[in-house]
Amino acid sequence: MVGFILRTFVGRKNRQTMQTISERVAALRQWMVGRGIQAFVTPSTDPHQGEYVPDHWKVRAWISGFTGSAGTAVVTNVSNEGHSGGQAALWTDNRYFLQAAEQLAGTPYALMKIGLEGTPAIEEWLAGVLPAGARVGVDAKCWSCAALRDMEAALRQTGMALSDVGDPYNDLWVDRPALPAAPVEIHPLQFAGESARSKIERIRQEAPGGVLISALDEVAWTLNLRGSDVTYNPVFVSYLHITPTRATLYVDDRKLSLAVRDYLRGEGVEAAPYEEAPVGERVDVTPVRLMKCLKNATEIEGYRSAMVKDGIAMVKWMKWVVGAVEAGGQTELSLSARLEAFRAEQPLFRGLSFGSIMGYGPHAAIVHYEPTAETDVPVEPRGLLLIDSGGQYSDGTTDITRTIPLGPLTDEERRDYTLVLRGFIDIGRTVFPRGTYGSQLDVLARSAMWQYGTNYLHGTGHGVGSYLNVHEGPHQFRMNYMPTPLLPGMTITDEPGIYIAGSHGVRHENTMLVVPHSEGRTFGPYYTFEHLTLCPIPTEAIVRDMLTGEEVAWFNQYHRTVYERLAPHLDEEHRTWLLNATKPI
Repeated sequence: MVGFILRTFVGRKNRQTMQTISERVAALRQWMVGRGIQAFVTPSTDPHQGEYVPDHWKVRAWISGFTGSAGTAVVTNVSNEGHSGGQAALWTDNRYFLQAAEQLAGTPYALMKIGLEGTPAIEEWLAGVLPAGARVGVDAKCWSCAALRDMEAALRQTGMALSDVGDPYNDLWVDRPALPAAPVEIHPLQFAGESARSKIERIRQEAPGGVLISALDEVAWTLNLRGSDVTYNPVFVSYLHITPTRATLYVDDRKLSLAVRDYLRGEGVEAAPYEEAPVGERVDVTPVRLMKCLKNATEIEGYRSAMVKDGIAMVKWMKWVVGAVEAGGQTELSLSARLEAFRAEQPLFRGLSFGSIMGYGPHAAIVHYEPTAETDVPVEPRGLLLIDSGGQYSDGTTDITRTIPLGPLTDEERRDYTLVLRGFIDIGRTVFPRGTYGSQLDVLARSAMWQYGTNYLHGTGHGVGSYLNVHEGPHQFRMNYMPTPLLPGMTITDEPGIYIAGSHGVRHENTMLVVPHSEGRTFGPYYTFEHLTLCPIPTEAIVRDMLTGEEVAWFNQYHRTVYERLAPHLDEEHRTWLLNATKPI
């Protein structure tokens, strides 16, 4: 019933707005004719290659109607039966297959499911619909250098050419939002642990010829500044150019207070208009990418402090939620709001680190489902509720998932809950030698569920910023090859899952820190993980006989740690609840 309500509403909404999307696509096609191109490719990114982008650059959502965070829209002028203006398609990954199918229904776009057999690459699809000699347009500022090179080479092989034709949406999007102008603030040294001047000098040592930093989290980290230009990410639109003798921040002048200007001068940094940045010197990978991932002692202690605060909020919410659902009247949105309110009670809370995923029943099978007023449903005292959320605190960023049993469960739900827990434990307790990549460990999270013919298509873990972006690279747990070794000081999440469309979803997630383990007998040193997240994992759904003795021992020890760290900060009522929630299995 939940899935039927969602499909019916979104389908009706798309029928109402179909003409609007069609008109936008038609206007883009007219713009393309004027520039002599036969296709235009619109990515989800902005000139800073951010995961979340300011409203000004949400052009892929505007031209397609698909609002997921990842996707690429392609519009051509080649006619196709049923779409007289030409063919159009949108590529997205498995997180958004269901959402994209709903939102693209009735529009000119065909859905291309990345990663599934038979889905062509964008260049392959273009070669099949465009004539030889066709020109494919892009706004080069919104593409990485590597992506542009790869696309240009692939198109050249099929006799087509890539053209930088600029930004069509400046002309087409009449009420396009302006670039954000929110103020920049100083991130105190008590949380940063290293001065901006020191970081700049380290960058100069790694890039003696100079470097233009365009990634917003890298600019913010380097300068110990934060902002609010991007939803959930405390960053600000800017570039930072570091040469052997100068450091220049290119930013909207209105964003800098006198205090921030004085601070920058004290750190040896000049300010210049955003539009004057030498964008032709941008590179995809800077030394900052790895520097930022290796957390210093101050940042690590900040994480531990933030996780206590976040754990307190989660305990209060978990104690409240089951009774509230039993009493009736709760929905996905009301549960999300309540959790945010518990977080807001904590010191140094600055906001959410991403849009909360609060999926009940079939909605939990949509990997990145976020409830809206249109999709919100009542939550009942049965089945599973998946909550994936996080907070931004001045001393750290959190990311946690718990799957909450709300009442009677099916045998399949209990089995899947336990299989995911096994994967979560097995990768989260492993010991590994120096030089190990996250892609080499990823199998540990999947092995148990593979025995039951089950898998998931998203990565198992990502880095987490220090009061910065909740998603941070380059290290990851992922099935495909990611050649970045895991090193002490890196944070990374542990979040396997199982998703059964139309039925349920399960995911467990902690944020972890890579820490030394031992020198080892040979080929050391060896590392392991400290679980920073402090929150009980519900035990009611666990099939105890499916766990090994070692897995049970680890699980019980983790729960002892959760209780010991959180109990001193709770009142008697919540301590009693937590003691029961963390009792050994």
